[in-house]
Amino acid sequence: MSGELAKETWAAERLRAPWRGFRLGLLAFPAMALSVLLITSFSLVTSVVGILMVPPVVLLARALVDVYRDLIGKWTGVRIERPYLPEPQEEEAGFAGQWNRFVRLSSDPATWRDLAWLLADPIVVFFTAALPFYLVAYGLWGLALAGGMGSVITDLGGNEWYGFVHIQKGYADDNAKMTATVVLGTVFMAAGFLSGPRLLQVYGRWGQLLLGPTEKSRLALRVRHLTETRSEAVDASAAELRRIERDLHDGAQARLVAMGMTLGAIEHLLDRDPAKARLLLAETRQSSAKALHELRDLVRGIHPPVLADRGIGDAVKALALDHPLQVEVVSTLPGRPQPPVESAAYFAVSEILTNAAKHSGASRVWIDLRYEEGMLRITVTDDGHGGASLEGGTGLRGIERRIGTFDGVLALNSPPGGPTIVTLELPCELSSPKISPS
Repeated sequence: MSGELAKETWAAERLRAPWRGFRLGLLAFPAMALSVLLITSFSLVTSVVGILMVPPVVLLARALVDVYRDLIGKWTGVRIERPYLPEPQEEEAGFAGQWNRFVRLSSDPATWRDLAWLLADPIVVFFTAALPFYLVAYGLWGLALAGGMGSVITDLGGNEWYGFVHIQKGYADDNAKMTATVVLGTVFMAAGFLSGPRLLQVYGRWGQLLLGPTEKSRLALRVRHLTETRSEAVDASAAELRRIERDLHDGAQARLVAMGMTLGAIEHLLDRDPAKARLLLAETRQSSAKALHELRDLVRGIHPPVLADRGIGDAVKALALDHPLQVEVVSTLPGRPQPPVESAAYFAVSEILTNAAKHSGASRVWIDLRYEEGMLRITVTDDGHGGASLEGGTGLRGIERRIGTFDGVLALNSPPGGPTIVTLELPCELSSPKISPS
């Protein structure tokens, strides 16, 4: 179920379901109009007009179907991915570009599935998602009849049936018919409210069946995603290598070169000026200690020893101990992820904690690590002023790219005034603690 649905009570879910179904039913009107327009466009493909008309109409239909996907995801908990084949980075100009665009869109199986949806949904939605609304409305009409509307109808000479109850002259004085109308109206309303969530779920599965990706489009989208994430992984690795080379050149390497020169000077001063030689030896010893410290920091930045020895849970706890804010860590991992996933998760948490210290204005941070449904799920919450964003090339965008290499996702919730909640999910398998990699 989606987050919106999870927050609803049993009663609220049933009260809202009929209204949501009615709103989905209203989409049937633009759906019917677009289906007619789409069929008309394809019927004109023998002329230039049809070739020019089809692409914009298809894109308009996709925009409407995206609304369906969004509402179905929010109201039924059934998440439907966009199934369309990837579009080229650049389109050709002129008629050749228009022709290629027409061919690409018309050869995409999702285009025809969208058309089938637009044609069939006005009927399907009436018998699924929208039906509870009409049951409730019919029940209210029955209560209105029993409350006096029945007398108005009969006084005006009308003749009406409500279910199996015949509304006629003298209806208002017939207690049996009045009672039957009230009972029948109540039954219709109860049926509408009680069946609403269930019929919304049925409608969600119908949407997933027709609006979800085909195997062809799923494979194409997967290939595109892997191409992008692997390219980003290569770029990140190259940047990391450049950083290591720069740190070695500017830090430990420079100190080691200076130490070599100093040792050469000491060799010449041993006989002539032993006191000066001893002073240079002391400086060299201090330089060697600093070089060793820089090398350890460099190694810790590549793969911290505590991460290799103790795993992601204890490594994050070690980060918390050295952090300027008050950080509380809860880890309930039953095992250890693969080392690359652990490393990506560790540095992602480290970056989030750094951002919290620099920008959030927070005083406390809570970190929760758990493993659920094949996912390493990490939630970092701070009590800062909020307003964090993934836009503008921020550090969070870099984290998203880092974990994207492992098909991970990052979710951010940071309203103005706080709190900021960053959730990371990385698919992985856990090894037994007894055989965790060392």
